[in-house]
Amino acid sequence: MKCKIFTIIIATALFAAAASGCSGQAGKNAGPERPVSERESGLAGTGSDASATASIPGEAAPPSSGGAAASGKVASPAPSMPQNWSDMRIDHSMELLYADQFSVDYYDNGFAMITIADDNRYLVVPEGETVPGGLPDDVTVIRRPLNNIYLVATSAMDLFCSLDAVDRITLSGTDASGWYIREARQAIESGAMSYAGKYNAPDYELILSKSCDLAVESTMIYHSPEVKEQLETLGIPVLVERSSYESHPLGRMEWLKLYAVLLGREEMAGELFDRQMSALNAVMGQEPTGKTVAFFYVSSNGYVNVRKPGDYVAKMIELAGGTYAPQNSAEPENALSTMNMQMEAFYAAARDADYIIYNSTIDGELKSLDALLAKSSLLADFKAVKEGHVWCTEKNLFQESMGLGTMILDIHRMLTEEDPDPSEMTYIYPLR
Repeated sequence: MKCKIFTIIIATALFAAAASGCSGQAGKNAGPERPVSERESGLAGTGSDASATASIPGEAAPPSSGGAAASGKVASPAPSMPQNWSDMRIDHSMELLYADQFSVDYYDNGFAMITIADDNRYLVVPEGETVPGGLPDDVTVIRRPLNNIYLVATSAMDLFCSLDAVDRITLSGTDASGWYIREARQAIESGAMSYAGKYNAPDYELILSKSCDLAVESTMIYHSPEVKEQLETLGIPVLVERSSYESHPLGRMEWLKLYAVLLGREEMAGELFDRQMSALNAVMGQEPTGKTVAFFYVSSNGYVNVRKPGDYVAKMIELAGGTYAPQNSAEPENALSTMNMQMEAFYAAARDADYIIYNSTIDGELKSLDALLAKSSLLADFKAVKEGHVWCTEKNLFQESMGLGTMILDIHRMLTEEDPDPSEMTYIYPLR
């Protein structure tokens, strides 16, 4: 207890000394503007972060900017006259095709209101704009530009990577050994990104010393509400993302557009998403193949962990032209997307599946079919094993959110080609 109190006292003291340098002043409602840091002014190097010296390709400018900025070093936009929230009106809303866990409403002068799961609201304030007066107490203010993000939600890293914005993340809730995304691992190894502790044990001193301007958490933070409260007390806004609650795989991928709002890169996000959809349209428009696919792993205690029929993995198999198995398993009444089955029950429900995909996320990638059969002798009697239709996932699949479209293409190729070339696959490989 003494250690915890001492840590909080140190963190609070550091915050008081560096308050003007932490853009987390935008926690709940308005706060004093922070000074422009070296990173923002362009003194800390070049790259996509140098927003003070050049516009970023694909980065959407606020509607009130009056066009592209002149080349060369330019001053930050002059703050507009303070507005009252009650006077502001929605100009338009973001079009979303699959995601249903967030929405975005745009207001005049580039303000954007993000709503997550109907009740968590975040006002994104463009650089140079002041926070409107009379903002409701439940709205969290996020000020752009964001240059020192603490990213705990691992599924978001690939989306930032796709937006060429890994350098905006200087603090990670996962250490180098836990990242399968090359850019994230390299950033930590090079020192450009620092490990700042897990969701339930953040390094407050490090986070404050880095002038953190936003924490992006998964819903795991709700298991440690005192951490969220402490971050907000220190002036750091906390955004809790819910992409894992999207039942449609392309809805998860569409969270790219939410992070684009934080960065001002909506145009880039739209182009990336449209490109993914163009690659998928031909596959998604085809007739079902009639082939069934089982997707599972065997736990250390011998249970078979399967996805529920309504899960996004089952939906990926369906979009690829297959049918997920088992379809009629008795689902426990909980919010989990997976369930455990006795091996005998799984055998009865999925032994006739045309294809098997083994999920390597938990216990590691399998090197051979023998490694799979060693988990249970019953697996040798599966139709897919007898016919040589056994595949395994790569471990990076579930960190690479933008790869879900590619995974659908992989499954489609598996289902429709007689002997798919493993070199043409990205996220699955055959077990021989």
